[in-house]
Amino acid sequence: MSEQSANPKPNMPWKVKLFIGAFSWVFDSSFRHDGSINRRLLNFFDYKVPPDGVASSDTTVDPSRNLWFRLYNPTPTPTGGDPNDVVGLPVIVFFHGGGFVGGQANSILIHNAVHQLARELHAIVVSVNYRLAPEHRFPCQYEDGFDALRFIDEMDGRDLPANADLSRCFLAGESAGGNLAHHVALRAGEYSFKRVNLLGLIAVQPFFGGEERVESEIRFPRGPILRLDLTDWFWRAFLPDGSDRDHPAANVFGPNAGEISDARFPAAIVIIGGCDPLRDWDMRYYEGLKRSGKEVYLVDYPNAIHGFWSMGVMPEYCLFLEEVKEFMQKQMGK
Repeated sequence: MSEQSANPKPNMPWKVKLFIGAFSWVFDSSFRHDGSINRRLLNFFDYKVPPDGVASSDTTVDPSRNLWFRLYNPTPTPTGGDPNDVVGLPVIVFFHGGGFVGGQANSILIHNAVHQLARELHAIVVSVNYRLAPEHRFPCQYEDGFDALRFIDEMDGRDLPANADLSRCFLAGESAGGNLAHHVALRAGEYSFKRVNLLGLIAVQPFFGGEERVESEIRFPRGPILRLDLTDWFWRAFLPDGSDRDHPAANVFGPNAGEISDARFPAAIVIIGGCDPLRDWDMRYYEGLKRSGKEVYLVDYPNAIHGFWSMGVMPEYCLFLEEVKEFMQKQMGK
C-alpha cells in the first residue's frame, strides 16, 4: 500500500470546482446557527433516483425508522438468463457520508458513486439508509448500521441474490460512513452471525475528530468541500447534548475511548487525502489501530481533497479502485 506526504495545493478540474461551489452554498443555506437544519431546502437540492431494474433494488429493514438499503448487483443479465446464475461475489455493506446529517442511499451522488463502485469492484454492494441528525442523534446511526448488517445475515435465499457470498463480507464507509463502519465493526466483533463473515473494513477519509486542533485542520480550515466550522456543526448535531468532540464516538483513540486491543476486529484499509482537513485525524486512526495490534493498511493521496472518490473525476480515483481491489483480494485469499 502506498504512503505519500501531504500537498497543500490540490489540482482540481473545473467541473469539481463548480460542484464544490454549489455544494457549499446548499450546505451553508441549510445548517442553522441554532443547531437545527433546514431539511426541506437540503432535500430540494438532494435529487433522489429510483433503483434501476436488475442492477439495484430496495429492501426495507424497519419502516418505523426509515431504515432500508439499496442493493447493487453488478452481474449483467444475459438474454433469457438469470443474473443469479453467477455465484460467489463478495458483499460490501456501505455507509454513505454527509456528517451524519445529510445524504440518503437514493441521493443521486451517492447512488451513482455506489453503482460505479459495485461495477468496478465486481462486488454486491448494500448501501444502507440510516437515520440522520440532528433529528436522530448518537447512537441511532450506529444502531441502524448494526441492525442492517444483522438483517442481511438473517435474509434467506429468496430475498438475497444467490450470487451473494456472505462468507466474504466487507464493511465500507466514506467520511461519516467510515466512522459508522468502524463502530459497527466493533459491535459486530461481539456478535455471532449465522452467515456473515467480516473480512475487512474499508474506511475512506473517515470522519473522526477531537477537541484538539490538529495541523490539517489548521492548514485547511475552509476545505475544499469540508470546512472546519462545518465539522464542528456536524459534531454538535450528532453527539449527545453536553458532549464535546472527545466523546469516544468522535475521538476513537482519545482520552475517553476504550481499549480495543482484545476486540475482534477485521483487517482495515484507511484511505486519506493530503488536502483533507480530516487527514491528521485519519492518520491517528490508522496509528491507533496499528498500536492496538490490528491488521491495517494506509493509502495516502497527497493531492486528494475530501470526498474525491465520490466525484469519480480526480486522478486518484483509479488508484483508489486498485488499492481497494488489492486489499479485498488479499483478505479473501487468506
